[in-house]
Amino acid sequence: MDFKSKIRVIEDFPEKGISFKDITTLIKDGEAFKEAVKMIVEDLKDKQVDYVAGPEARGFLFGSAVAYALGVGFIPVRKPGKLPAETVSYDYELEYGKNTLEIHKDSIEKGKKIAIVDDLLATGGTMLSAAKLIESIGGEVVAMEFLIELENLGGREKLKDYYVNSLVKYDR
Repeated sequence: MDFKSKIRVIEDFPEKGISFKDITTLIKDGEAFKEAVKMIVEDLKDKQVDYVAGPEARGFLFGSAVAYALGVGFIPVRKPGKLPAETVSYDYELEYGKNTLEIHKDSIEKGKKIAIVDDLLATGGTMLSAAKLIESIGGEVVAMEFLIELENLGGREKLKDYYVNSLVKYDR
């Protein structure tokens, strides 16, 4: 399937110079969404994944669908203050500031294999932070899966210690 034809590109959003990849046009197409999830699941089938984790918010869309298809649980990786039970957090730097991710402290048992799924790989900062957070409570990150990869932003290089797969690649 030609996923690029299903992704709307909006230039200069949210600010001038950004080429925004809008996945809402892909996920509203049932066949395209199903095929994207199927391809990610196929890539993960031999990795013995115990859980799928997904960063807020678009990682919830693909991550939960992939977890369902694999028959495993889903772990939300959230912004601070969004989870009701005891959490662990990880602070990280962005190009324009700082951010924090959290998961429930009891969400992963030591040694469990985790696939992290998100819609987009750009600089890799969020995914690296999610991986460090998962590893801090004993999870083993066995794969990182993306619908889209922006190749010129260097995310794959930042994630070089992990298995990374993306379905669609753009220069920017």
